[in-house]
Amino acid sequence: MKKYQVFVSSTYEDLKDERKEVIQALLELDCIPVGMEMFPAADEDQWSLIKDLIVDCDYYILIIGGRYGSLSKEGISYTQKEYEFAIENGIPSISFLHKTPDQIIVAKTDKDKIKTELLENFRNIVSEKMVRFWETPEQLGSIVSRSLVKLIKSRPRIGWVKSDRISSEESSLEILKLTQEIQKLKNTLNDATNKQVEDLSQADELFEISFKYKKSQNVNYKDEKIKISWNDIFTRACTVFINEAPEEAFRATLTSYIKFLLRNKISDIKNLVIITDYFITILIQFKALGLIEKSVKNRSVKDNNTYWKLTKKGDDLLTNLRAIKRTE
Repeated sequence: MKKYQVFVSSTYEDLKDERKEVIQALLELDCIPVGMEMFPAADEDQWSLIKDLIVDCDYYILIIGGRYGSLSKEGISYTQKEYEFAIENGIPSISFLHKTPDQIIVAKTDKDKIKTELLENFRNIVSEKMVRFWETPEQLGSIVSRSLVKLIKSRPRIGWVKSDRISSEESSLEILKLTQEIQKLKNTLNDATNKQVEDLSQADELFEISFKYKKSQNVNYKDEKIKISWNDIFTRACTVFINEAPEEAFRATLTSYIKFLLRNKISDIKNLVIITDYFITILIQFKALGLIEKSVKNRSVKDNNTYWKLTKKGDDLLTNLRAIKRTE
């Protein structure tokens, strides 16, 4: 059976009998009452605990008698502070005001004129929302019981259920709900990622690579540039990442491909070096496009190489671009 946690807020000393009736009513409804009995000395040190308890509650009940209560550093009572916090956090609430405050015995009222005015102002604020009126402790307990039953029906909350009593059907529905939420978040993330990728240079767009080369060991390097499409770079050089490979293996494969492209333009190249900044840009671009990722596989302590591998997206693209299509 589901149980609801209910926070009971009020001044304490003057409303002990009333609180006793309310707590009894809540227990009879199989609710879990929470309130001043747990921390009778309301102060700033207790406020963090009180806030956490209110947030954890399903419903909030306020009882106002003839006293305003001790003041917080904000100049309002802790009772009013609790009430405002519950409202701000959307906790379904009902307030129970004494119907004839002028008839409350003097011992249970404030003597201080300022607190009397603050109490009247607080009653006016509370009266703008759902309120019920009471005159005796017994009557209050009865009114709270009926009112809370109606509030639970109109504002159902999660409540508390023992884990061994949750039915498999409820568990399945909850799992389905969470799965749907996860899928929504994944779709949102994918949409954002796809939007970012759309803004990147890719596919058949050309990228200019700077490199230097020489034809023999006894001559100086010459600077040169070549334009290659992203798809060509990927399909010709990233094949090394099918089974994971160190960064330098990719550099070597890309270097060989550039030499191949230059075979009719520059013959007998003895040494070709891709400018590091351009090489790093190519790696970053493929990473940003979601085609490659760093490998996190554990390796020898002596192995200082950076390893890369194809992502699922990269593997699919490589297969699509390199696989031989049927001819008619």
